[in-house]
Amino acid sequence: MDDDLIDAGDAPRSRYTKLPGTGFFYPDSLDDERAERRARESIEGSEAVVITDGDADGLACAAMIREAYDAALDVAPFEDAVTARLTADDDRDEDAEHDGDRDDETDPTADAHAESPVGLLPAGPYSIDTSLERVDAYADDGVDLFICDLCPDDYEWIAEPLEALAASADSIRWFDHHQWDEETAAAVRDLGVDLVVGASDEECTADVALRSIDHAFDDRWAELAAVTRDHDLWIKDDPRSDDLADYSYWAGAEEYAAVVGAYGVDLPEAVRSFVEERRVEKEARIDLAVGRAVTHEVGDWRVAVTYGRCSQNEVAERLREKGSDAAVIVKPAGSASIRGSEDFRHAHEVAGKVNGGGHPQAAGCKPDVYDDMLDYAHHWSTEGQACKRVILAAFEAVAEEVATSDETTEAAE
Repeated sequence: MDDDLIDAGDAPRSRYTKLPGTGFFYPDSLDDERAERRARESIEGSEAVVITDGDADGLACAAMIREAYDAALDVAPFEDAVTARLTADDDRDEDAEHDGDRDDETDPTADAHAESPVGLLPAGPYSIDTSLERVDAYADDGVDLFICDLCPDDYEWIAEPLEALAASADSIRWFDHHQWDEETAAAVRDLGVDLVVGASDEECTADVALRSIDHAFDDRWAELAAVTRDHDLWIKDDPRSDDLADYSYWAGAEEYAAVVGAYGVDLPEAVRSFVEERRVEKEARIDLAVGRAVTHEVGDWRVAVTYGRCSQNEVAERLREKGSDAAVIVKPAGSASIRGSEDFRHAHEVAGKVNGGGHPQAAGCKPDVYDDMLDYAHHWSTEGQACKRVILAAFEAVAEEVATSDETTEAAE
């Protein structure tokens, strides 16, 4: 494929935001080979391994665990790399995966993932099983395993690797704040896993890790957890939380963990400049997505639905300000984010009907509507028409369930 076809180049933003980032077009087989190699290099010989979501919340947990093990990486090479990106007018695809640490021979941080005695494996909710399998394959017996900010949809698909690790690891500790199914939580705990789940509307996972890890953390770690919570729970009282969230998205996992581990919420000047530079593009994408939104009446709710490469939380906030109770942001790569409000706390129920899950006010899904590249071509050219349709149908189903439940309650009274 001609690189120019998947490189934004001089294309207008209104066109390239309708397509996935370049990483989408990188074959899974090659991506898997690279991920497998990096995982092996991170895990082999490690005293402990952290499997975590690659956002600010999960990576704050990883930084805390490295601090507790005295295993933090030297931050100076990462600061130099950020400065180099600024001076080089770097145009790296900002929709790259969270574990986007570079493999460039000229990058002094390219091998950072193999340098700490606490290995770091960024993962998503649908790759927990793969990460567990890699730890089982490459970790030494007696390793300490931590799993942070991740919740499995059910126990069966993680059972085999988790049970194997329960027999070989010295300890397994799992910190989270998502909505756990009671049977799944019980099955995990029955293996001897120390599972600590915080209240999803009160704590982020960094809060859970901070109170659960037996270490004398200084005050900057409590501040890091508080500011991370401010964004993760969408409280939005502290402007620094946007800096953390944006930086975690645009930086590689190793870089973010090293920088917040060294500086906490007081990010160095080079990092603040980098974040501000990237925000120009971010704000323009938000404006486009908000402009594309269409509002639907579903039961008692106003549901705004939009499409494009954008920062979904900020788009959802803008749509709420315009009067929507819930927002759906369909992404070019095929997944979707569902965001609620005080008047809509059923996001996880909607997502659960279309191959997803999450919180009452924040959830994600990827509807099973893509069989081949023609389906994706239709997805891009119609701005996610099929995906939007099945998600709206899920809203309708939840609305009916809520109405039935309300009628039953009223009858009982």
